[in-house]
Amino acid sequence: MSANTLGTLFRVTNFGESHGPAIGAVIDGCPPGLPLSAEDIQIELDRRRPGTSRHVTQRQEADQVEILSGIYEGRTTGTPIALLIRNTDQRSKDYGNLLTTFRPGHADYTYWKKFQHRDPRGGGRSSARLTAPTVAAGAIAKKWLSHTFGTVIRGYMSQLGPILIPFKSWDDVPTNPFYAADASMVPELEQYMDALRKEGDSIGARLEVVAEHVPPGLGEPIYGRLDAELAYVMMGLNAVKGVEVGDGFESVSQKGSQHGDAITAKGFETNHAGGILGGISSGQPIRVSLAIKPTSSIRIQRPTINEQGEELQIQTLGRHDPCVGIRATPIAEALMAIVLMDQALRQRGQCGHW
Repeated sequence: MSANTLGTLFRVTNFGESHGPAIGAVIDGCPPGLPLSAEDIQIELDRRRPGTSRHVTQRQEADQVEILSGIYEGRTTGTPIALLIRNTDQRSKDYGNLLTTFRPGHADYTYWKKFQHRDPRGGGRSSARLTAPTVAAGAIAKKWLSHTFGTVIRGYMSQLGPILIPFKSWDDVPTNPFYAADASMVPELEQYMDALRKEGDSIGARLEVVAEHVPPGLGEPIYGRLDAELAYVMMGLNAVKGVEVGDGFESVSQKGSQHGDAITAKGFETNHAGGILGGISSGQPIRVSLAIKPTSSIRIQRPTINEQGEELQIQTLGRHDPCVGIRATPIAEALMAIVLMDQALRQRGQCGHW
């Protein structure tokens, strides 16, 4: 299977399966001298890990990261950084009825068509479990960006199903399991999720990711545009079905006099473009919005077929997130960090400056 490596100069290779012995990543291209410890990475993994509230999958994984190489005396050496996360709470028996049957909305059918042989346990390689190594790699990129530029990358949930969640304060985001920027909305969100779980159904969500203190000049015309690469990696995140940069689809109804961000001696007056012009960062906050589909694994029976083409009804058992968007915020932040770090190293390589 190809396409398991992301990046040009800062390269992240992801490996493992949902129910295999371990998952992990190899990060190549991180500059030497960056202070880095397992604790730096663990902080981000703890934000993503399962079992942290009743509103997410109850699979109990510590997601404890092990650094196997690339660090000496607390600093990166410039050599590949190998990270390992052991799987400890697999329940493969939950997938006994899926060995030759395809779950609607999942990658079971397409993986079988492509490879003619697949790992059905927890979705195997297509599982969102494989986002944990991405978060681990993103933690390194986050720290390097902060260390080098003072960059801050943060995300929050702006919509859960039909419920719009207004932005109130970044301080509210880490205080609740929804990453909501308005803590007063949490009781309504919990009530909605509790009812949804009883129904055995699932729901989608909308997330916002913002990077502040990003230097201008990152991005390459024409095929290495920063917005294009951000859209590419975000669409590669499990369950993402839409990506907007800046005002996104709202731009359709805006006039040029409104959408074009006026520039004064003091800087830009607005940020409809989301911090990227001509595929290159402007120095303004970079804003990306994600639409995440409802979880495909639900307890409600639905029609499907098996490998022999026979029609049948299927019910997905096991432990699943009724809304994968709840735990996706740290993943989206990690993906943005990886792209920004890679683009920063490419900028220095081509132009000799940040």
